[in-house]
Amino acid sequence: MFSTEKILFAVRFLPWMACLAVLLGQSAHAQSTNDGSIYSSFGVGELRTFPSAQIQALGGGGTGMLSFNYLNSGNPATWSDQVLTRFSAGMLFQGVEATDASNNSSTLTEGTLNTFQFSFPILDRKLGVALAYEPYSRMNYRVQLPGTLEPDPVLGDTNSFLLSNVGSGGLQRVIGGVGYRINENLSVGASLNYVFGILENTRRTEFEGRRDIQDAHLANTTRLSGLTGTVGATLTIPTLVSDNDYLSIGAALTLPASLSGTRVRTLSANDGVDRDTLGTPVDGSLTLPLRAQLGAAFMYDNRWTFVADGLYEPWNGFDSDFALGGYDPVEGTSGFNDRIRASFGAEYLPAGNDMLRPFLARVAYRLGFYYDQAYVTPNPDVSLSTIALTGGFGLPTLIPGTRFDIGFEAGLRGTTDHDLIRDRFYRISASINFGERWFEQRRLR
Repeated sequence: MFSTEKILFAVRFLPWMACLAVLLGQSAHAQSTNDGSIYSSFGVGELRTFPSAQIQALGGGGTGMLSFNYLNSGNPATWSDQVLTRFSAGMLFQGVEATDASNNSSTLTEGTLNTFQFSFPILDRKLGVALAYEPYSRMNYRVQLPGTLEPDPVLGDTNSFLLSNVGSGGLQRVIGGVGYRINENLSVGASLNYVFGILENTRRTEFEGRRDIQDAHLANTTRLSGLTGTVGATLTIPTLVSDNDYLSIGAALTLPASLSGTRVRTLSANDGVDRDTLGTPVDGSLTLPLRAQLGAAFMYDNRWTFVADGLYEPWNGFDSDFALGGYDPVEGTSGFNDRIRASFGAEYLPAGNDMLRPFLARVAYRLGFYYDQAYVTPNPDVSLSTIALTGGFGLPTLIPGTRFDIGFEAGLRGTTDHDLIRDRFYRISASINFGERWFEQRRLR
């Protein structure tokens, strides 16, 4: 039943959780290794989503997916059906093998914090509150080119140097909002999203064996932040085929986000620790496009779940006061394409709702696929796209309401035609998802 204790908890506790999410985002940036896709050098970086460990293994869609065991950060309307207070966090490890037209290749790896989620019901299966931290984009690339200088006639030093273009950072989102079930068929929800982050592009010139020339690191650091919002709805149609099934259709719209920021240009020598600011910091803004999502989920017999989703983002009208990879504010043309993403997935839970079955029967088995036409256009004649296969397992634990999730992803991005790069990538994620009842009032017998 309705409890003022839950309201007071939300008011007092959620701001602290938001601060923790911001600190985790800063920590993830600090641990960047600059090893990833060259295509993350364009725009605000490679776009990322992680609605939940379950949904990610099903292709990353899940706009219409309802679940009592996972928080779906992609659609706030799904937060209405919560029963347990939930906390989840995860890590991501990825490797990228980049290959050019001459069949030269390099392999890069990195590990980062992936997501953080917290949610609880105010009214069971009626009104729910959620807070989530998740990545929005990642910029992590490194391109190295060797060069030579005329040797010093007096010192006789070597004349080689290494020129490196390095990118790091990215944007994160802190999401907070509510979901409300109007009736047994319709739920609505809304969230406020704080988008923030640091994009840093560094040009390093390192001289090998030249005592008369110092290494130089020239960096452009852009700090951005801003607010946007998401509204969503789900329509549930029960007993479509049998008494133990339902079809859920979901839609979510994230409004365009105007991010204000400051760009600072710095120069440092050797180790790059002590930086000198070059010129006055430049203030400006950029606008992220709206995001429209539509999806459907069908659950049959408490064992099978099928999902299908689509996403659209109009990056063609991107606008920014700052020069970014693939965008020149002087010319006023973005050079970006509209982003289109489609995904499909299926989950099989042999035990259904029977928690007394053997361990392997209580494991959730997941498989998915997605196609993503990126907003990046490194060549006007080529559309950059990604195709990937996803999968994973949801493992039960000895703690009721708690699951450990492992996810896998492998795919291809780009092409070696037109002097471009083809990426083969794989990702492994691990998440822990706790759930238990809070605020239960004890009754005297």
